[in-house]
Amino acid sequence: MGRGLRLERVAGLCVAMALPTLGFSAVSPQKLATETTLSAETHDTAAGTQAVLAVNVTGADGLAASGAVVVKDAGKPLAGLVLNAAGLASATLALAPGDHTLTATYAGDSQHLNSSSQVTPVRAATGATFNFTISVAPASLSLTAGQSGAVTASVTPVNASTLTAPMFVTLSCSGLPDQSACTFTPENIEILPNETTSITSSMVLATSAGIAATAKLAPQSQPRHTGAQPVAWAVMLPGVLGLAGLAFGTRGRRWLHRLSLIALVGFVSVLGATACSPQYDYYHHGPPHNLPTPSGTYQVSVTAQSNNGVTAITNSTNLALTVK
Repeated sequence: MGRGLRLERVAGLCVAMALPTLGFSAVSPQKLATETTLSAETHDTAAGTQAVLAVNVTGADGLAASGAVVVKDAGKPLAGLVLNAAGLASATLALAPGDHTLTATYAGDSQHLNSSSQVTPVRAATGATFNFTISVAPASLSLTAGQSGAVTASVTPVNASTLTAPMFVTLSCSGLPDQSACTFTPENIEILPNETTSITSSMVLATSAGIAATAKLAPQSQPRHTGAQPVAWAVMLPGVLGLAGLAFGTRGRRWLHRLSLIALVGFVSVLGATACSPQYDYYHHGPPHNLPTPSGTYQVSVTAQSNNGVTAITNSTNLALTVK
């Protein structure tokens, strides 16, 4: 009876101690609300209109937020931007002629909730020469190191009726983190005269998980050299004698020349049997390791460039890449 009562008290004490722990772990930090603003300043050129966009994201505490922002035109992704330490991001985009309704959507982070800006209306003028615009979808991509992701890059001709011959546009990217790469299929896009529809290319972003350095190979896995020490002495001894001849020989130059050659061969053989040998380094230190793609959020620039031999046209957009 007394033992059962003691057991009940112990069990009750354990439950009482566990309850606060369970309650504490269930509480998660509350994320702050954010406010996103977008402004656009336009510049008209002979080829059309360029818009300089500025995005600002602040938390409810008045401090800057961090992370990725996607700029859309009537719901279609145009570019992905990365906020700097002040919560600001900017981009310059070429716009097709006509009316545009631009918005910026903040994706949020570990401390902030997502938010969207109000619509910013922009009117782009019609240029007199050939041009094109470029956009990416999705404009924000999140990958774990070692993964690959696909993005569609769209090139839309503007005033292609002014072309008298096909125009070729080359796609490239920059601003990638270390240990990552991007490829386009196709890399070169052909725009025909009077072309009006968008031409797409598949962009693949590849990251690296890294390969850890392997431990040095076990002794039993290393090649066995029977009688290695006698062989080593047999190779080293002529080298030592050769050095002695170089140091003290004053007569018999032909003999000294031959002895020097033997010494050279001997030392080359010694180097091949020691740490200077790649095989020795492999068996004692293992193969080198590859580093993983560093985690973080990166603003990758996707550029389209054409050149007809007279005029070069370059337009770009951005992609927000997050590596975990």
